[in-house]
Amino acid sequence: MIVPKDNLRPVRRSAPLTRREGTSRFLLWAAGVLLAGAAVWVLWVNRQIQHYAHLDEARRADAIAVFGAAEYDGRPSPVLRARLDHALELYQRGLAPLVITLGGGYEADENHSEGGVGENYLLAHGVPEAAIIAETQSDNTEQSAQRLAVIAHRNGLKSIVVVSDGTHLFRIHAICEHDGLEVFTSPRPAGRPISPETRTERLAHEILSYTAWRLHMH
Repeated sequence: MIVPKDNLRPVRRSAPLTRREGTSRFLLWAAGVLLAGAAVWVLWVNRQIQHYAHLDEARRADAIAVFGAAEYDGRPSPVLRARLDHALELYQRGLAPLVITLGGGYEADENHSEGGVGENYLLAHGVPEAAIIAETQSDNTEQSAQRLAVIAHRNGLKSIVVVSDGTHLFRIHAICEHDGLEVFTSPRPAGRPISPETRTERLAHEILSYTAWRLHMH
């Protein structure tokens, strides 16, 4: 069949993109890639946090290290007390001959430190003074891990059971390994249930803190 020439229509070609349009499309594509990458990263870190939160690796080691939490005028907060009680239980089970309490003080309470309060608590519960090392200078998790590495190297400690809240342990494990320590994580028993909002805040804090630490490492 022959189509009359009068019925033929020219093929319309799209106009080439301007430089501004090309740049906009590239930026949209790059933003999409970054958002997708960030989502994958957050999901991966959250999965690791959840894994360590439910993993108890407590075993025979050279020491037990308790990461600090708030203290109130020389008394451990409920969170710190729960961590110390768990470390005390591990010590009484004979898993390690030494307990290391970690954590410095705050400007509002210059007379006490988390590590010192932890030491006093353990002494009051029957742990000999010779079986406790109190670290009282660190201000955050990364500094506590660094100070723990120094203590371990000075005292010839090869393996350490670290005690903290479950959601805290993935970051602790990563930092300690980076500092050359062989650590086994043991989460303190969960206390009373917390609200979904509080749980979300804690997870967000750990994800952001771990991400910031990794970025700082590079």
